[in-house]
Amino acid sequence: PVSSSLYGSRFLAGGLGGSITHQCFYSPTPANRHERKYWCKIATNGVCYTIISSSSSPSGEYRGRVTLGDVPQNGTFRVTMTGLRSSDSGTYRCGIGSSGQGLYVSLNLTVLAAAPGSRPTQLIRGELRGSVTVLCPSGDTHRDHKRFWCKVGRSICTLVVTSDGFVGRRYQGRVVITPQDSSGAFKVLMNDLKKEDSGLYLCGTRGLRGQDSPQEVVLQVATASALPRRPKFLSGAIGGSVSFQCHLDPKGSYEKKFLCRWKGGSCLLLLDHQGFVLEPYRGRLQISSSDPEHGSYTVLLRQLREEDEGWYWCGASSGHSELTASLKLLIHKGTCSSRDPGTTTAPNPAAHSTARPRSVAEVMGTVPKDKTMGSVPKGTTMGTVTHGSSSLLPTVTSATSATSPGESFQESSSGEPRLLPVLLPALLLLICITITALTVAKIKLQ
Repeated sequence: PVSSSLYGSRFLAGGLGGSITHQCFYSPTPANRHERKYWCKIATNGVCYTIISSSSSPSGEYRGRVTLGDVPQNGTFRVTMTGLRSSDSGTYRCGIGSSGQGLYVSLNLTVLAAAPGSRPTQLIRGELRGSVTVLCPSGDTHRDHKRFWCKVGRSICTLVVTSDGFVGRRYQGRVVITPQDSSGAFKVLMNDLKKEDSGLYLCGTRGLRGQDSPQEVVLQVATASALPRRPKFLSGAIGGSVSFQCHLDPKGSYEKKFLCRWKGGSCLLLLDHQGFVLEPYRGRLQISSSDPEHGSYTVLLRQLREEDEGWYWCGASSGHSELTASLKLLIHKGTCSSRDPGTTTAPNPAAHSTARPRSVAEVMGTVPKDKTMGSVPKGTTMGTVTHGSSSLLPTVTSATSATSPGESFQESSSGEPRLLPVLLPALLLLICITITALTVAKIKLQ
């Protein structure tokens, strides 16, 4: 059976005489909320015998040491086993339905002599086309250890992004893994969420001796969304200008707004609303306007170059969470007028800070501004995983020279269309050929 809307840990470990708690996360649909929840153990004959359910109490050897609690409004039910014995090791299922063949997730429980350390599974809910922020807890602080974020399948955990630059094909342009802070914690940011992004994930670090204990994260993406569909591509010509709007929740409170350049699972900060502009973009990149009432701000990029093509993220930070949205800029190889759209003026270089490459982690508060991708000062605390999604999405404004992919419009420096100078000689040539042909035909007839 496909457990498309039921997620939980695949492995559990507990110590003799100790206890374990297992959480199952399901889509809180009306059918799932009112359906029977159960916990069963698979016997040698392949049958999964129910230990406890939401409609029955445990019996036999499990009486008094197994409980099941359901929280329908959160789409979660929890099973706790105490007084663990060696015989409790084996394969279990948590499921929904009237029989053991309904919707379920299988897991292996191992009872050890000593209780191992473990972290509870985190639940994050996101909105379709929105964004989420995942906090991966502190671990090994060695900088040479690879950070990873992977999605758990039936037999393997498929890598989504790693700190050495790998990004899965389906996640290009929409996932970022930040540097570690002084405690070893780091963040994973995902945007443009899709239904198929729902599932169980692992994040952690991997060194020469294997991976440190990873954090399990269940991501649930809502099947419906209030966020509108917006263009994900923006095009312009070399020498021209483009602008796009970043949309925020007008009721939200954001400490920082920024634009960064995405590449290989990281995002290089280009500018923020406090005046920073990266050196190669000074004089041609700026936040041209802001509309707090509607929760949006407009970014203008002028004097386009061929190397400007690629993915960009506009974002805003609120506490320990980030709202982000991605957009890919396509550059036409033709030339364009050097005139800027609208009546924008060049920014004053004195208003900007000294250019120095900074990562998006700095503007989001992951690292201090006076340091590159390093550690935060002692005493800085990291928040818990953010439960929420972003309403921040970029859109192309009508007052730019931007067009949709495959479309372009060129103007001369005077602003007049180039069509007439090209067609006029061709039209005269066609008239001459026609006259000549008619004259030759007349001579032959005579």
